[in-house]
Amino acid sequence: MAVSDTRKPGQGLPADQRRLGERVRAFIRTRGFLLGTFVVILIAMYVAGLIAGASAQHLLALTAWGLMLGGIIALGSIGLSLVYGVLKFPNFSHGALVSLGAYVGYTVIPLLPQGEALSPFSFGYEFLVALVVAMPVVGAVAVAIDRLVYRRLRNTGAHLVLFAMASLAMAFFVRSMIYLIWGPDFHFYYPGRANPALYLPFGMRVRADQLFILVLAFGLVAAVYVLLEWTRMGKAMRATADNPHLAQIRGINTERVIAWTWMLGGGLAAAGGIMYGLSSQLRPEMGFWLLLPMFAATIMGGIGNPYGALSAALIIGIAHQVSTSFLNPTYGPAVAFVLMVLTLLIRPQGLLGRTER
Repeated sequence: MAVSDTRKPGQGLPADQRRLGERVRAFIRTRGFLLGTFVVILIAMYVAGLIAGASAQHLLALTAWGLMLGGIIALGSIGLSLVYGVLKFPNFSHGALVSLGAYVGYTVIPLLPQGEALSPFSFGYEFLVALVVAMPVVGAVAVAIDRLVYRRLRNTGAHLVLFAMASLAMAFFVRSMIYLIWGPDFHFYYPGRANPALYLPFGMRVRADQLFILVLAFGLVAAVYVLLEWTRMGKAMRATADNPHLAQIRGINTERVIAWTWMLGGGLAAAGGIMYGLSSQLRPEMGFWLLLPMFAATIMGGIGNPYGALSAALIIGIAHQVSTSFLNPTYGPAVAFVLMVLTLLIRPQGLLGRTER
């Protein structure tokens, strides 16, 4: 009668070989190996671009555009990380909040007196006002959705799947409202207005608006860092994310923390949507097409870790843009998907995620 072999893989090998195999597997799962893998992939993309006929100046410009796109993705992915860290569920409606923020800004701009463009940019002061208005408005919408839908599920102890399905339903609901209010047509913040370009060292040519988007994205990320690390609410958010029951026992108002989390996540989503609309055009599905890169950045950086989401978003943004030098731009989301799968295969906890013990 045959006896099945229940030994673990490598158990029959000599002790030295087993230890070597364990060290190799442990090294592959390190943060340094994963980061090195991303560097190798980016270098291979640059080489492929050169082989396809792209100039070095064009590749540098694509890198600058990738940093800009990465900043936009980072704003959305940080919001996703904050919501998951505190509430422990994937918010599929986050992309719809990105679109809503862009359209709220589109509504505010015509209501203000139109001034001259702020040189060297293509927008005037009214765009900055629209940005300031849209962030709390979308944050308030996110809080309202939580109060009407998600809090009811929390109070009944609903399963994670129900939260995910509810967030998917909210995504369709918000997008449908955008269709009803603003219609399905494409829109621009400043149709027909010139978008000046800047000439940087090494022959790089980028639009001034792109530099503004990059600086503003990093500024907002820095503000989130200060809030999380140096304010009482930020410490309460981190405590709630680590252990909500213990935080509640220690006197932290977790419902207030959750409201602030939704407000912050919705505000960052609105900022990302407005900046993305400035760099391209407004359409109801714009947030949906950013949803996969945002989730990829959240997973690659470490679920629930906003700083990891920022690092991963920049990698995705650069890879997305550089890949257009040798691939059709429609394959951009697939690039983010491939990087996410590689992360799950090599280091499932992500770049800055904590190792489970």
